[in-house]
Amino acid sequence: MPATPLQSCTSVPATPGVSSQRMDPINLDHASFFASRRRRLQRIAYRMLGSVAEAEDVVQDAYLRWHNADREAVIEPEAYLVRTVTRLCLDVLKSARVQREQYIGAWLPEPFIDPGDETDDITLPLMLAMERLSPLERAAFLLHDVFEMEFNEVADAIGRDPAAARQLASRARTHVAAARPRFPVPDEQRRKIASAFFAASRSGNLGQLKQLLADDVVFYADGGGKRNSSINPIYGLDKVSRFLAALAGKGWSAAEVLRDASIDGLPGQITLENDALPQTIAVDIDDGKIKAIYVTRNPDKLARLGPLSGA
Repeated sequence: MPATPLQSCTSVPATPGVSSQRMDPINLDHASFFASRRRRLQRIAYRMLGSVAEAEDVVQDAYLRWHNADREAVIEPEAYLVRTVTRLCLDVLKSARVQREQYIGAWLPEPFIDPGDETDDITLPLMLAMERLSPLERAAFLLHDVFEMEFNEVADAIGRDPAAARQLASRARTHVAAARPRFPVPDEQRRKIASAFFAASRSGNLGQLKQLLADDVVFYADGGGKRNSSINPIYGLDKVSRFLAALAGKGWSAAEVLRDASIDGLPGQITLENDALPQTIAVDIDDGKIKAIYVTRNPDKLARLGPLSGA
């Protein structure tokens, strides 16, 4: 399956730091240099915004600014690009916060289908936890903890001094700590648990579902008001298991499984539902139990999955 815009958005490993990328900006082949950094810039923008479309818009805007920049004023080209993308993302986040407050039902980030090569360790639960951070906290945390930039570089990107950048990242780290698994499960075991869950949810096997789900499991569904979905999260083993069993009786069992996939770092599936539209399901597993289920049904967030028939 060819790489989709979503895959190209996050599939290149981060380059540690930016200060080592010094070069003569006047004699630089600017188009080629930007092209060589585009995928890393898209990774930063996607992790900041949780939207592939918005990330692509930001990177394109950054390219236009790069193209029109005063070459003599750009001392460190890569630092300039990271700073430009970061500040554009901060502007987008200001308006996105208002839009997400008005969003119908649970909001989930656009699903990223991991391509299988090296990626960062940002999972879907961590992206949701970052939604509770201020834009500056989110930027400082991502640039330092994920993209391995030094605090003086982070400070330059977000327009703060290094001490403030360090404090922002520290505060963010504390807030998102709970989103990381307490008792991580090996990948092979995660896949087995996920496979058993998908089979039980399609068959509506209530007993099997109760064995697989954690007592405090949460079910999230993002339909964006455009497809049927639960408006509010569903909490607790009994409610979630019975809800899933009821869904199986209403046609979920008839959905076509297109393929298994790693979705934002979690084991998942892409299915084709009875309305002929795709859906993604991802499960978060900790200590051998499924503690969260994430279902994305909003067609706007699934359009960039690429061609799925025969996947």
